[in-house]
Amino acid sequence: MQKKKFPRTKLQWIWDNIAGLRVVFILAIVGTLFYNLLQLTVPFFSQMIVDRFLTGDNAAVHFQENKGEFFTLIAAMIGFTLLRALIVYIDCMAYEHVSQRALFRIRNYLFEKIERQDMHFYNEYRTGDLMTRLTGDLDAIRHNIAWVIRMIIECFALFTVVSIYFFSMNVKMALCIVAMAPVIFLIVFTFRKKVAPMHALLREKHAQMNTAAQENISGNRVVKAFSREDYEIEKFDQSNHDYAETNKKTRLVWVKFFPFVETCANLLPVILLWVGGTLLMKDEMTMGEYVAFSGLMWAIANPMRLLGNILNEFQRFSAAADKVMEIYYSEPSIVDAPDAIDHPDRFKGKVEFRHVSFQYEDSGLPVLEDISFTAAPGETIAIMGETGCGKTSLIQLIPRFYEPTKGQVLVDDMDVSKLKLQQLRTSIGMATQDVLLYSDTIDGNIAYGDLNISKENVLKVSRYAAADEFISKMPDGYNTIVGERGVGLSGGQKQRISLARALAIRPSILILDDTTSAVDMETEKQIQKSLSELDFPCTKIIIAQRISTTKTADHILILQHGKITEQGTHNELIRKGGYYADLVALQTGKEEMVHG
Repeated sequence: MQKKKFPRTKLQWIWDNIAGLRVVFILAIVGTLFYNLLQLTVPFFSQMIVDRFLTGDNAAVHFQENKGEFFTLIAAMIGFTLLRALIVYIDCMAYEHVSQRALFRIRNYLFEKIERQDMHFYNEYRTGDLMTRLTGDLDAIRHNIAWVIRMIIECFALFTVVSIYFFSMNVKMALCIVAMAPVIFLIVFTFRKKVAPMHALLREKHAQMNTAAQENISGNRVVKAFSREDYEIEKFDQSNHDYAETNKKTRLVWVKFFPFVETCANLLPVILLWVGGTLLMKDEMTMGEYVAFSGLMWAIANPMRLLGNILNEFQRFSAAADKVMEIYYSEPSIVDAPDAIDHPDRFKGKVEFRHVSFQYEDSGLPVLEDISFTAAPGETIAIMGETGCGKTSLIQLIPRFYEPTKGQVLVDDMDVSKLKLQQLRTSIGMATQDVLLYSDTIDGNIAYGDLNISKENVLKVSRYAAADEFISKMPDGYNTIVGERGVGLSGGQKQRISLARALAIRPSILILDDTTSAVDMETEKQIQKSLSELDFPCTKIIIAQRISTTKTADHILILQHGKITEQGTHNELIRKGGYYADLVALQTGKEEMVHG
């Protein structure tokens, strides 16, 4: 898969997302440089104490005559150590503050991006993968700001400052010690080339495991219905095993390189003993300088040891950032046109299709071909047809969930592509066969589209949807908490709540996608009667399979293989003797056709 290009590099992107905290971040970087500079104070003062008060000429006399200086140096060592500890604490808090604020900002922005995407986006990305981007990937980014960047600056600052100090004391000794650095860098560079693709693969395995868990938990009823617990456990075990194996392989890459880095770092004290001892015997180095070299040897060795681990974490950040930035910079293809029409008033509800054809982007087969019809304001249009003939795809073009490949969809004689999405969609009420209810009260679910709806109107639309009777019998009535995705409610009850939710916004256009498929005939008849007596004007477009639902419609469309093959009223279509007439005969018997 080709790697996507973004308008900003990863570090530029981070810089963009710490806007308002950049001064704090820069001060934190300065603090990192400063407290690493303070690392030199203790060895520097140690060198002075050793050379002047312990091993230098007339050291004992000098101590007797300058005790104040000796204790001042000791106090300075303690003072600078405490000062460094304080700066380190404040510095770490600053990095953490910036990283948490950036995490908060990016997560909110990502969620907003996901919410505003079009249907093609949701067809492309799996829920588990998106959850991984919002959680684990973002944590890797936060860790990069709070720790990785700080450690990179700390390692290079410490190595640079100590190297300069070493050269200022003794060039020969410094050269022998610093000569190990190129060897370490070569090892780490080789490690980087091998570990980068491993982290990208590891991140994919993590997303796959999350997707497997999410889908299984969401579909737990299907699992239990088919008694497939053992199968799903085995499937998740395989995903978990793949992730664990990839994680192990990624870690083992560093394990293979670590002994070489550690060996180089452990050679530094040996070099100090060998070269330093020789220089001491030749009087080319003082004992104080030797102590300073010894005291700061860790400052050269530790950055070498940490560099591999830092690079490992940076590669983890890089793989995560690619995935997060992919969503961050993604743009929906269906947006308000630059010259979008402002239509704040209520729509009349006229819907027109003019020679509309449609196919999904990832499919080479047309779903709809040359669809043309008009629904006048207040009319009821029924759409029937075999499964897969394009009924649902057709109604999804009205609120612009998808764009037609050819032709126009118009509402009140205005192309929907020229209308503002929010104004268009808030004028359309939708209720589908597959109902999603949120973990909220029944009242909250009904009022989802209009949070300011009055209690009286909630009751009214519930009666329209034949839902008030069963809701009132519940322990807490309308305040009953609905389980996740409507757990605890029957299919018919969920459909009626969904219908009430669609009616609650008093839409100009009501779209029902087989909404009464799970209710009994008596309840369906009650709902049909209520829909014909709404207290607001509304054009109704209904997908149905029952003749009892469609027979009272003003116009019926028969879709077959993406085309309108029949259209007319109930009686007209019966007289034509086509698909609809056969369906009537199948559902009601021959008498209907005879009397028709």
